[in-house]
Amino acid sequence: MASSAREDGARGQAQRRRGCEHYDRGCLLKAPCCDKLYTCRLCHDNSEDHQLDRFKVKEVQCINKIQRAQQTCEECSTLFGEYYCSVCHLFDKDKKQYHCENCGICRIGPKEDFFHCLKCNLCLAMNLQGKHKCIENVSRQNCPVCLEDIHTSRIVARVLPCGHLLHKTCYEDMLKENYRCPLCMHSVLDMSRHWRQLDDEVAQTPMPSEYQNMTVDILCNDCNGRSTVQFHILGMKCNICESYNTAQAGRCRISIDQQ
Repeated sequence: MASSAREDGARGQAQRRRGCEHYDRGCLLKAPCCDKLYTCRLCHDNSEDHQLDRFKVKEVQCINKIQRAQQTCEECSTLFGEYYCSVCHLFDKDKKQYHCENCGICRIGPKEDFFHCLKCNLCLAMNLQGKHKCIENVSRQNCPVCLEDIHTSRIVARVLPCGHLLHKTCYEDMLKENYRCPLCMHSVLDMSRHWRQLDDEVAQTPMPSEYQNMTVDILCNDCNGRSTVQFHILGMKCNICESYNTAQAGRCRISIDQQ
């Protein structure tokens, strides 16, 4: 009896479930590329050797009725999606979505919480307006961590201080091992506290006498400045911004007195 009740409950839950793992919807899309029926473009792309162009979808299926793409079934009045975009042919439950003409696709809102940066060519949170570094068409580049698309991804993008974008999940994974942008090597976090700790470690770790008068040219990844500093095995501090996020830009030199 208990087993039968569990099976009935599982069947009932399956019957109540709409759509797929990606979207909550009450219809299937007819793929214009292969005429096959799929719940969404992602389900299609995961199963086929080609991609479904969402903008070319013309028809959907409700139960056995093929009809033009629309929000409600013309035969049984089933609501295919609380949200429907006639451009992207996106059906889903209401997540405060909106269609951005400049992005060319739908975004999760609410719309009033975002603005479209024309140079970055991307919708960004209002708190970044005038407070982010613009990089032209930055969202059209792939994520430098996973090498997957950012612009049309369902994963939220993280805007780094340098202006580059990473998937939020890729950013979180990267921070477990690294603090620098994988593209430009700029620090993605405020490292000032760590730099002060490194100051103490450098002060407490004197170099051997043969290295004490050795200097080296460095390039700072944070301010892009160049300076000549004393060589130290633990790190070389930028004379301009005091960052240790630096790279050696020339050969080590020893003063004439030391030679």
